[in-house]
Amino acid sequence: MTNDKIIVALDVNTLKEEKRLLDILSPHVQVFKIGMELFYSCGLKAIDLVKKYDRDIFLDLKFHDIPNTVYAASRTAVRFGVFMFNVHASGGMDMMQKAVEGAEEESEKLGVSRPKILGVTVLTSMDTEALKKIGINKSPEEQVLHLAGLVRDAGLDGVVASPEEIGAIRKATEKSFLIVTPGVRPEGSDHGDQKRVATPKEAFQRGADYIVIGRPVTKAKDPVKIIAELKRNL
Repeated sequence: MTNDKIIVALDVNTLKEEKRLLDILSPHVQVFKIGMELFYSCGLKAIDLVKKYDRDIFLDLKFHDIPNTVYAASRTAVRFGVFMFNVHASGGMDMMQKAVEGAEEESEKLGVSRPKILGVTVLTSMDTEALKKIGINKSPEEQVLHLAGLVRDAGLDGVVASPEEIGAIRKATEKSFLIVTPGVRPEGSDHGDQKRVATPKEAFQRGADYIVIGRPVTKAKDPVKIIAELKRNL
């Protein structure tokens, strides 16, 4: 497994801390995730900093709004020059189709490849009980498979889904359909607020294309050692 299949989440809130992690990890990792904490703290400077290291960006802002707003946001994501970004699949078919439309139009205008677009299914912090509280009387796997079907039909490239649903999604979709998996923890790591988790090796064995890992790497005393161990165990 090549190192571009491991996405490290830069879940920090200062450019200084982001730079520290990039100094350490960029020789060993190709793709970095910029999520809400870093983007809302530092804005475009966070994106520009990753670009200075010639690394790829997964923009994890989970667009979820009316279709026209997501259309415009997707065009902006293309201008940011990111490798991949995501939207909430629960925003519906029209919203997701507009995300694709916006990204394709802006990519054509700029003469660049369209970023990969993912649909976020069910957050890894949620279980059956949490879904019931918001009126969804399905298991996480049932809801994930339902949303994955919408994502595919809307023309997106794949989904963000927990390790527990990888096998079912892989059986129900084409090989080219991307599965990006958070909730990945090396053996013995604290699960934090995530409920549906697996080890990196398990995630890839089940069929994940990418794994997203944050605190077990970025909070480690020796992040490079953790990355090396992950690669050895894949």
